[in-house]
Amino acid sequence: MIPRTASPVRVEAFLDPRLSRWMWLVKWFIAIPHYIVLFFLWIAFVFVTIVAFFAILFTGRYPRSLFDFSVGVLRWNWRVAYYAHTALGTDQYPPFTLADVPSYPARFDVAYPERLSRGLVLVKWWLLAIPQYIVVGIFFGGWGWNDNWRGVGLIPFLSLVAVVVLLFTARYPMHLFDLLLGLARWAARVAAYAALMTDEYPPFRLDMGGQESTPLTKFPTTGSGV
Repeated sequence: MIPRTASPVRVEAFLDPRLSRWMWLVKWFIAIPHYIVLFFLWIAFVFVTIVAFFAILFTGRYPRSLFDFSVGVLRWNWRVAYYAHTALGTDQYPPFTLADVPSYPARFDVAYPERLSRGLVLVKWWLLAIPQYIVVGIFFGGWGWNDNWRGVGLIPFLSLVAVVVLLFTARYPMHLFDLLLGLARWAARVAAYAALMTDEYPPFRLDMGGQESTPLTKFPTTGSGV
């Protein structure tokens, strides 16, 4: 068996032991302030990625300050997603910050690459990532056999099943939690690769569970914050 290496993209989460049975019904509404902020952050993220593209093309490096910002946007997005619609595994309201918050039950980071391939930056975000886009499209929904059909994604469906079980039993099914985290982790690795933040191609592998299967000695830090 080929040993697994630690991914530069780290996605982890802890399931709250006492989740409210009903709060998931309103989390999407409570999270509206985050959606507004994320709307503008994602616009900035696109422009930062474009600047990073040319920086990598000419220098082979992703400017550290821009990298920290991009990681912060993905981190913020992951916390809100985990709270409001992906897994819904915590009732703790997400903090308004790009920085890592060790006490929050959902964490995200990407190890900073000292060098990136100038050649790969031309093709990895569109050509090489196409198979991954298809897979992630199935996870989140929207892919169909023709223009008149749109599938229901695995993540929204499984998240709904999990919270319905929670509603009637007061227990969140751990096997669904582990699967949802595996799907989210796969998607996060693709997002980081497509956003030019790593040259390591996302593995076609479902690493399930709240914790990474190849833990590091410490969670990687990028130094981002506001």
